[in-house]
Formats: sequence, structure tokens, C-alpha cells
Amino acid sequence: MSEDSILLGIGLTFALAVGSQILAGRLRIPALIVLLPAGFAAGALTDSVDPDELLGPAFSPLVSVAVAIILYDAGLGLDLRHLKGGTRNVVVRLMVLGVLLTWGTVLLVAPSLFGVPAAVASMIGMVLVVSGPTVVGPLLEHVRPSDRVRRILMWEGSLIDPVGGILGAVVFHSLVSGGLQTGHFRFGSFCAALAVGLLGGAVGAALLWFTLRVLRLGETLGTLAQLATVVVVAAGCDMAVDDTGLIAAIVAGLTVANLPGFDMPARRPFFETLVQLIIGLLFVSISATVTPKSLVPVLLPTLALVALLILFVRPLVAALSALRTDLPARERAFIGWMAPRGIVAASTATSFSASLTTAGLRGADKILPVTFLVIVGTVLVYALTAKPVAGRLGVVRPARARPLLVGGDPWVVDLARTLRAAGLDVLMWAGGAQERERIGQAGFELAPGELMAVAGDPRARLEGVTSVLLLTGDDDFNALASIVLEDNVDGPVHRVGPPPGGSGVVAPYTGGAVLFGPRYARQTLTARHEAGARFRLQPASAPPPPGCDTLFVVGGDGRLEPVTEGRPSTAGEGDTLVLLGPAPDPVSGGSGPRRA
Repeated sequence: MSEDSILLGIGLTFALAVGSQILAGRLRIPALIVLLPAGFAAGALTDSVDPDELLGPAFSPLVSVAVAIILYDAGLGLDLRHLKGGTRNVVVRLMVLGVLLTWGTVLLVAPSLFGVPAAVASMIGMVLVVSGPTVVGPLLEHVRPSDRVRRILMWEGSLIDPVGGILGAVVFHSLVSGGLQTGHFRFGSFCAALAVGLLGGAVGAALLWFTLRVLRLGETLGTLAQLATVVVVAAGCDMAVDDTGLIAAIVAGLTVANLPGFDMPARRPFFETLVQLIIGLLFVSISATVTPKSLVPVLLPTLALVALLILFVRPLVAALSALRTDLPARERAFIGWMAPRGIVAASTATSFSASLTTAGLRGADKILPVTFLVIVGTVLVYALTAKPVAGRLGVVRPARARPLLVGGDPWVVDLARTLRAAGLDVLMWAGGAQERERIGQAGFELAPGELMAVAGDPRARLEGVTSVLLLTGDDDFNALASIVLEDNVDGPVHRVGPPPGGSGVVAPYTGGAVLFGPRYARQTLTARHEAGARFRLQPASAPPPPGCDTLFVVGGDGRLEPVTEGRPSTAGEGDTLVLLGPAPDPVSGGSGPRRA
């Protein structure tokens, strides 16, 4: 290829990878639904988006390293404290039974469906045992199931990828060394590969401890050190044994996320951005290697295989995995309806198919197109049906907002009552015994544990909380907590404003989303409430009464939008306004406007 063709190919690949994800975000659908056909169309219609031509022999190793980065990031999001009891048992069974039943089923049916020898059927079956966080994560974000279901599926998807990659490599080498016959599974090779991956993960964790804890690198250099460590360790392990870098990457991520002392933030903007870019590039590039000519002979048989995997194999695996556990039937059913294939299946199929075809194994050229169609089929089916299935089964988290109100002053409790009357599931927390007693007497659920202990643990998440409102009487606490909690909440964190010209240590100089603007600082709200002003609800279709100011908008769909200095109220039909009324006139007892 000429230099111009290479530049054009790189530009188109990046444009498709990013543009597809932007389009999917606008359409509110999982990005894979757009990425896969975009890459396939680019490969079919142009000669520029061809990773084999653009990268040559470097394509397969780069894919392995890129997947290792994805799995390291996935490992950073796995908290071992949540993998216990019934959850742990279900995850382990899903992995073991999923591998055995998926591989066994494909091994039985693939020879008759695709006309391939048992050796190729064995390879296809092992490639298809994996799922992965790259597909499970976006689908779960789209569906928003209950916390336990999300944990089980994310743990399964993150752990099965490296295990499946190792199993695929062992089967591949067994086939090659057995003269491209069915061969026997080499348990010793599998154990040796696991040992290499675990050792690589330990080395990676030690390097990360040295760079992050001993050298105490800052955010920028620390992030670069993590990236370099993952690439070096994964590449070194893959040089020793194929695909062991995946094990090393996720072990390193799990160690960093769960070993005390690392203090990794719950949100990692650089890694999140990098992983999203890598996912897009990988799916576009791998999809571009699949030709329409290779899909035609296997299209109908693969549809039959997809139906078998979705309607029989996965439900059976989920049912057996949940036996004698406390997992409710509806959650078992949803887990049985969520097993999309992802990037590890695509990357291993690309590598193994090319190598076995070159080695002369009959039917090996069908491994990649079959895998591609299974990925497309499972992603499409689950993406289009997972949300209605989850809704029908009742495993979706409530769509209505669940704000956490921090503070126990009388006006805060009164505000909580008003938000509860608007239909929101309000959670509260306060530090003082008197405030906690006031909250309990009002009938509100207290957030468990010490809030700052939870907030100070970067591994912790305030699960189920959609937003935090910091309303205590300590402005410095509100300012500092808004910074700490930002990475631990799946939603916005707001704080009540400090007094104008206040002398606090932190509050007057800290950014962040301040509620209601400078007009309603904390002492103003306290004074008006003490003077008799009360919160009230009113349909957005009616104009606010004189002297009333809008503080929140509760949407018809249950969302909660506070009014801030930079975002005034934007209410629509069916929304409800949370107003602060005027204080009663001390002379007439009326409700005329009064300024505090």
C-alpha cells in the first residue's frame, strides 16, 4: 500500500470507530450494533480499511495487547467484597458450565451444520465460550438491571475472557501438534499457561505497587505507568505462552483494585476514554477482515447455531448455575438471557483461523465468519430484547431518582418530605445523633455506615443512589465531600452554597455544582425555613404563585433536576415543580413575599 492509502485507511478506521459510537449514543443503542456493520461495510466497499494490509504481521499481536488493556480496566472495576456467598457460587458455575456446555454443544452440531471436521468444530466451540465486559457492560448500562444481576454478569464476562483465551490457545496447539486432527486436550499445558498468566499478573502488580506507592507518581505519570506496565507484562506473557497476557492483565487489575494501599479512583477518565477508543478500533478492524463471500455459505447454519446457543444452551447453563442458591427465579431467567459474544471471541477467531488455514486444516477458513455472525447475532438479539425482557421479569432498577440528602437540619428533613411526596425514593444521612434521630422520626432510610468512610474508599460505590445533595451546616464539609463523592456516585453531586463572602477554609474557593445559585445560600434557606417558609409541590403547567421560587424539577419519568446558577429550571408538560414558598407575614399572618 502507498503512504496515502495507509493514511486514508488509518483515518477511516478512527472515523468509523468514533463516529459509530457517537451515532449509537445519539440513538441510545449499544455501540456494537453500529460498529460491527460499519467495519464490515468498510472492508467490503473499500480497500483502505484492511488491517492485514495496514499492519501486516503486527495486527494480531496488537489485538492481543489491546484486549489486555481492556481486561486490565475491567479488573479495576471488580470488587472482591461483592464476590461472596451465592454470588461467587453462581459466577464460578456460570464459567465452568458455560465452557463445558457451549463447547460440547458446538462440537456436536458444528460438523453437520458447517461440514467441517471435528477439529474445526472443537476450535469454534472454544472460541465461542467467551463473553466479555466490552459487550456485557454496555448492554447492562442500557438495561440497568438490579445490582446483584449486574455484578454476576460483569464478573462472569470479565473472568471468562482470559480463561477462554487460554483454553482456545491450548486447543489450537493441541490441534497443530496432533497433525491437525482432533487431538487431546492438554491439561498440563492449560495449567502451565495459567501459571504463566498468574506470575505475570503478580509481576505487574509489583511494578504497579512500586510506581504508584513507592515512587508516588502523580495522576498523569501514574496513568502512563499503568499503561506501560500492562503492555509490557501482557507482551512478555504472550511471548512465553499465547494469550497468557490476558490472564496477567486481569490479575493485575484485580490486585490493584482490591489490595489496600493502592487507592485507585472509581472513575478513570483516561482509561475509560482509551478503552472506548480501543473497542471501536478493534471491532471496526476485525469486522473489516470478514468478506461477504465468506459469510454466504455459513449464514443459515450460523443462524441455527445462534438460536441454539440463545434458546437452549445459555438458559440451561443459568438454570444449573443457580441451583440451591437464593437467586430469585426472575434474576435466574434474566441471567439466562444475557450471553453476548465480544472482542475476545473476534480476536482469537482472527488469529486461530488464519493460522489453521495456513497450516492446511480443511474448513478452518469458516472459523472467523461463523464467529463474526455469532457475535452479530447474539449482540443484536440481546441488545434489542434485553431491556423489555428485564422489564417483564421485574429486574430493572427503578427509573425514578433516588437522591441521597446529606444533612439533618429541620429544613433538610422538610425538603426530603417534599421530594418523597413527589414520588422519589429519598435516602438520608447525617453525622450528629440529634440529626439522625430527627431523620428516623421522619421515617426516612438512613444510609448505612459512616458516609465519609464509604466516600473515602475509592473502591466503594453508593449503589442505587442517582444523585447526592450535600446540605449540612458545615460548608467546608459540603465542599470537600462534593470532591470526594464525585467518583463514587453514578450521578451528579451538588452542594448547598456557602454564605457570600464567607470565611470558610475551603467552601468559598471550591468549584462544583452549587445548588440554587447565590441567592439561596445555606443560611438563607435556614433563615427562611425558620421564619415559616415551606416547600411545596405544584404541576409545571401552572405558573408559580407570587413569592415562590423553583428549586427542583421532578420529571414525569421520575428524574430530579435541581436548579443551579448555570442551569435554570426547564420544566415540561407532566413535570412537577418543587417550590420554596414565602415566609408568612409576621403582622398579618399572610403569605406575602419576604426576603431573608
